[in-house]
Amino acid sequence: MKITYKVLSLLFSVLGGLLAGVLFKQVWKVAAGEDDAPDADDPDRSWAEVLTAAALQGAIFALVKAATQRAGAHGVRKATGHWPGK
Repeated sequence: MKITYKVLSLLFSVLGGLLAGVLFKQVWKVAAGEDDAPDADDPDRSWAEVLTAAALQGAIFALVKAATQRAGAHGVRKATGHWPGK
């Protein structure tokens, strides 16, 4: 059962990363009114723009990662009656 959980966890992590990327693009469009977030090496962008985009992206990725891990653990408990790792 541990191997199955690890494989599913990896799959959900990849899907979560894709979801987080799409979500970040949409949030950035609304927040900044631009299609693309600034690159760190873009000389036409300010420090504030670059760091704000990076902080927002990190927060969204962390939120999605925690949500997918928690949902996976709940799914395992529902299916097996045991919390994974215990």
